[in-house]
Amino acid sequence: MNSTRIPGSLLFISLLGLASPIVNAEETRPPEGGGVPIYQQILDSLRESDSVLPMVPEVHPVVTLSNGEAVVPPQCYTRTEIRHNPCYVCHQDPIDGRENVMADADLQEAYSFSDMGMTNHWKNLFEDRTARAAAISDEEILRYIGEDNYSELSSRLREKDFKGWIPDLQNLHLGKDAFDVQGFAKDGSDWVAFNYKPFPSTFWPTNGSTDDVMIRLHLRFRTDREGKKSAEIYKANLAILEANIKGVKEIGSLPVDENLVGKDLDGNGSLEVVTRITRTGSWVGAAEAEPLDTSLYPQGTEFLHTVRYVGIGKDGSIVSSTRMKEVRYSKKAKSFSKAMYARRYDLEAMEKEAGNLPAYHELGQLGIDNGNGWALQGFIEDKKGRLRAYTYEENFSCMGCHNTIGSTIDKTFSFPRKLDGTKGWGYLDLKGMPDAPNKGETLGEIVTYLARAGGGSEFRNNDEMSARWLKEDGTTDPGKLAEAKDVYDLITPSRERALALNKAYRTIVEDQDFIYGKDAVLTPPKNVYDKIDNETSPTLPIDKIYKWNILLDWPDQAATK
Repeated sequence: MNSTRIPGSLLFISLLGLASPIVNAEETRPPEGGGVPIYQQILDSLRESDSVLPMVPEVHPVVTLSNGEAVVPPQCYTRTEIRHNPCYVCHQDPIDGRENVMADADLQEAYSFSDMGMTNHWKNLFEDRTARAAAISDEEILRYIGEDNYSELSSRLREKDFKGWIPDLQNLHLGKDAFDVQGFAKDGSDWVAFNYKPFPSTFWPTNGSTDDVMIRLHLRFRTDREGKKSAEIYKANLAILEANIKGVKEIGSLPVDENLVGKDLDGNGSLEVVTRITRTGSWVGAAEAEPLDTSLYPQGTEFLHTVRYVGIGKDGSIVSSTRMKEVRYSKKAKSFSKAMYARRYDLEAMEKEAGNLPAYHELGQLGIDNGNGWALQGFIEDKKGRLRAYTYEENFSCMGCHNTIGSTIDKTFSFPRKLDGTKGWGYLDLKGMPDAPNKGETLGEIVTYLARAGGGSEFRNNDEMSARWLKEDGTTDPGKLAEAKDVYDLITPSRERALALNKAYRTIVEDQDFIYGKDAVLTPPKNVYDKIDNETSPTLPIDKIYKWNILLDWPDQAATK
């Protein structure tokens, strides 16, 4: 990727009604002669501490940053060589009707870094981990990723009187087995798993991680007018949400008994069990009078996202590991109108022009306010592999993808990419999933990405993907691609690669230096800049700039209209 816009929360009112300060580059560094930098003190503490809560210095959070431009992800330093464009999946101009009017498609063709951002601070990209990974046996890494580091987290947080969100989905380490066939958590927590296509290409298993995502709507969307919980009302509102996020008038749904909902959802004049909803213009149940608009989640929506190692099943297949690398949580704590979002994007552009660096209001143990209604927090492995809370900088880096790019829908990736209708409810399963094209495209998304990016990752360092799907000249091989049955075939690694990437990431965990990058690479990628010059670094020509829609054109056209 070329670059990313600098976030604009500095002038915005935070979720708590407080304003984030304007920050310049000098304020992100401790004073001269101040001894060990604060970020290094935090890093040293992480390497020694066993606490579930990291060290929190009594200083302004911005002063703790090692990288004031941590919102610019490592992928933005890719060498495009005037012909390879992985940037298009993030940087796009507005699509009519959506809240996201970031309008950053220009970043596909021009670098626009701040002075600080022109240096690549993601040092872990340049570390050769070959020897350290080789010292970890296959048996050792398989044992490690097969361990449960999730189940104890909640009790450890309660012991510390943690005030933020505490994981409340039981047995999530079991993956699919924590949910019923419709995706509802078996523990009654009302978390719902959905089946989606992983975003290109960082979240393709072949590049080092597996994941899953769950959604939960506020209680008023799960209850009837009398305040009684209702599975039928919840299923109906989930389908109504999906239709509105995707901008369609009707959509397939899990079976919903209209008699229990008290509304003719498919408009056929009778109350019965339906699997298609055509009346998607308002909520049902206790939330019936709540605001509803396309491309916006209602206030109180929660997402739970776990990032895991690349597991290997008993039959040799690629699966999600039991062990979690990260547990990520976000909540829409405040709703805004599309007009308000547009104003916020205008302010963001002005801040960038003024040369201000990004700053976000810290919400203490509640995480970080992204300035656009969402609070984000999370947990990551400590040096021994137990989960601990993020530091400010680790959380800060999340803002790059969840606030400052033009392709997302209300700051989210996975839910808009859910399989349409009934097929998309249930735990993530890449087997049998077609390589659906994006809206407006004809070829499959993965096939298209391989051609445009010139490889199976932003860095073009996935030799296995290149050998599988590309010709020697770097172009896609239609014959080989035709042999892939599904998304699973296209983006999962061999056993050997999975083990190698798991070992590489394990060394980052041992070092606890996630602030320098979390990409699982054995050797430094060749196609990465250590420094960029906005004026002289080669950029992409106009014929390599692409329009792109995060929504997918799933083959079952009967599912949505």
